[in-house]
Amino acid sequence: MLSSLPPSFLAPAPLLVVAALAALSPGRRPGGLPLLAERAALAALALAAFGVARFVSAGPAEASMLEGAARLSLRLDAVSAAMTLLVAFIGWIVIRYARSYLDGEAQEGAFHGLMLATLAAVLVLVQAGSFGALILAFVAVGAGLRRLLLFRAHRPEAQRAAAKFTLVWRAGDASLALAAILFFIAFGETDLAALARAAAGGLPIAGHLAVAMLALAAALKTAAFPLHGWLTEVMEAPTPVSALLHAGVINAGGVLLIRTADIVQASPGVMAGLVMLGGLTALFGSLVMLTQSAVKTALAWSTVAQMGFMLLQCGLGLWTLALLHIVAHSLYKAHAFLSSGGAVRAVAATRRPGPVAVPSLGAVAKSFALAVLLYGAVAGAFIAVAGPKSPQALALGAMLVFGVAYLVAQGLADAAPKALTRRTARASLAAAAAYFALQLVAEAIWGPHLPAAPAPGQLQWALIVVAVASFGAVAVAQALFPLWAHHPATASLRVHLANGLYLNALLDRLIGGYRAARNP
Repeated sequence: MLSSLPPSFLAPAPLLVVAALAALSPGRRPGGLPLLAERAALAALALAAFGVARFVSAGPAEASMLEGAARLSLRLDAVSAAMTLLVAFIGWIVIRYARSYLDGEAQEGAFHGLMLATLAAVLVLVQAGSFGALILAFVAVGAGLRRLLLFRAHRPEAQRAAAKFTLVWRAGDASLALAAILFFIAFGETDLAALARAAAGGLPIAGHLAVAMLALAAALKTAAFPLHGWLTEVMEAPTPVSALLHAGVINAGGVLLIRTADIVQASPGVMAGLVMLGGLTALFGSLVMLTQSAVKTALAWSTVAQMGFMLLQCGLGLWTLALLHIVAHSLYKAHAFLSSGGAVRAVAATRRPGPVAVPSLGAVAKSFALAVLLYGAVAGAFIAVAGPKSPQALALGAMLVFGVAYLVAQGLADAAPKALTRRTARASLAAAAAYFALQLVAEAIWGPHLPAAPAPGQLQWALIVVAVASFGAVAVAQALFPLWAHHPATASLRVHLANGLYLNALLDRLIGGYRAARNP
């Protein structure tokens, strides 16, 4: 029976075996356990790779047990194969890094066991084919992460971060369970593939409510505004935990939406809500990120912004780009967290930094005009070669090109050396070309397995215009910030933004301030 299963379904097994062995040596210097943990993660990666090969050669596969509302199933398809390989690869890198990072810690053995068990739960989550399996995996991931966040439980900050995480994560679990109940009421099914087929004929009221609960669960899991505070405070955990959380677990909400894309897209109102919530979270997170002085805290706010942008992509129906975003963000953020210590040392070693290029108003205007022209030229070339693009994809490209314009503005500043101007021009061209090239790659890999973006109606057009205008306005403000950074009002605004406009204080009150999180 086991020989007939896709190898990726067995990927959690070696992790769980070594996690169980870790219970025998939970303390400092647990012998060969750290090396064994790394080898278990490498074995999981190998099984995930074989799973991808199995899908390419033989197509989708599924394994299930029980029936009805309690159905538990795993499904191997284009999305789950890619995500399993990604999670296993990042997990192996993080576990390998943890061998030296945790060396000599008082609970070194227990830490490796918890990391392996949590990674195993994430591997089950990305392969889940029914709501029952999704819910169990989400609960297991939450339990493992809570224990990891409390690794240094004597610190009040760690207790507070764990309490916030537990509160928001369990609210997401409850929303997901309610969505499953409503789907079962509406269609008598909790299997994801069966629900996708049923949703093709339209959604009843219970179905629309279920999709709304599904989107709420995804928003809570991705630390969307305004309950984003827990994600910015998990720095109290060891760096491998931060890397696993920001590069893997935080993407679970996006994976949930993409796995249920056919169902979510059947509810235009929910899609519009994702655009608004995702856009607001992305803009808010990016503004606050620029005010942070600590490297890891800035990375945390960057994750908030990136997850908001991913929700925006889902709301626009750009499912393949949302999945590409998850892959790219995971790889980048794992590297960023694991190398953050080296980055701090490099900055500290720079005793005499070079002059800062401050663009004038004219340089900013010129940079945005050039970026838009560049985007139009590259987009026109790709459309001529690969065919027309959806309005949503073109709008998303316009939002991204505003970031390119910010880069160009630095190169056009009066004090900028010619080398900087040339370098930013090359980077801008490469960024615009890479956007469409990667879009073509994502469409080729996942496009046949995910729904196409729907034709926008009046509400969708209005949201697209507002989103593009908002991202453009924020990009202009960021580019001009050095010109008015020393104004007293600006200094005050910077303080407020650095504290996230104090929205996190509301969540503090919900959990009773700094109370311990040992038994929430």
